[in-house]
Amino acid sequence: MSTAGDQVRELLATRRVVICAGSGGVGKTTTAAALTLAAARAGRRAVVVTIDPARRLADALGLEGLTNAPSRIDGDWPGELWALMLDTESTFNGLVAKYAGSAEQAEKILANRFYRNIAGALSGTQEYMASEKLFELYEETDYDLIVVDTPPTRNALDFLEAPNRLARFLDHRLYRMITAPTRGIVKAVNVAAQGFLRSVGKVVGGEVIADAIAFFVAFEGMDEGFKERARRVEQLLASDETAFVLVAAPHADTVTEAIYFASKLIDNHLAIEALVVNRMHPDPGPGNPLADRRRAETFAGTPLGSHYEALADLRTLVQGEAEHLRELTEQVQPAPVCRIPLLPFDVCDLATLTRFGDTLLAAP
Repeated sequence: MSTAGDQVRELLATRRVVICAGSGGVGKTTTAAALTLAAARAGRRAVVVTIDPARRLADALGLEGLTNAPSRIDGDWPGELWALMLDTESTFNGLVAKYAGSAEQAEKILANRFYRNIAGALSGTQEYMASEKLFELYEETDYDLIVVDTPPTRNALDFLEAPNRLARFLDHRLYRMITAPTRGIVKAVNVAAQGFLRSVGKVVGGEVIADAIAFFVAFEGMDEGFKERARRVEQLLASDETAFVLVAAPHADTVTEAIYFASKLIDNHLAIEALVVNRMHPDPGPGNPLADRRRAETFAGTPLGSHYEALADLRTLVQGEAEHLRELTEQVQPAPVCRIPLLPFDVCDLATLTRFGDTLLAAP
């Protein structure tokens, strides 16, 4: 019978995309990096993509920093290990250049002040560009495995929904009205929207409105390319080549977040292929904390009494963690659950990252 670690190892060997998701502070970035390193050690050409602004991945991999282009990490393994950090603006610029009808159209958009503002700051842009970067690596490179380290849970939902959200926006009748070539922006501004735009212009400034109008005019004709790509990204996320790994910690708040995320995946007909629970206390075996406390009272003032008191505290912690995780583990069935114990070291370099990965893949 295969163990939970064996089943995760199988995912790394057979899937093209692994997406790690979970709330902040549960070891998601470490898990993503460890899975990628494990794949490289197994002979695969693997790359990890982080969109976590804390930049912990570069530290764990021993790099000075990551860029929007993959960096290779050298090591003694048969495969290849690569890593990159998403640069939202650079990715957006690349898409504009790809779908513009001409170099002149691309230059107009890239030089537009409204575009320069939304390329890095608009809500949801980062999540959409993360999905685009994933698709770019999938379509245009020959990596055997792409591991994505997503933002904390609620934002990770934006990552999943971003492609469909863009397609809906580009189909919206307001966008269609603005960009329609014969009844487009000039008529909309001069007749229907003149008063509205004057009011908005008083708040945000007339130049902002003018820049926005110029952007939509320059964008005309590119929407079909963006929509088609968004549909293909959505198909990739739902395909058999993609596996979702949920990362959590055995605490009530993080488990609640994980349950929420798991339910959203189920709503989107996406299966969780593995659950990784980090920093679990070791189970001391059969026993009862109340009985241990009675023994502690019997031997009070002796080393044995202190031992029984500590044992009772540990049993209480372990029972509480099991209770917190019960609903989550039932929800993700039949996905394997890898329980990672509290480790006596911090993951700060390739050596400790390797030890963490070995522990994960050895999970019973």
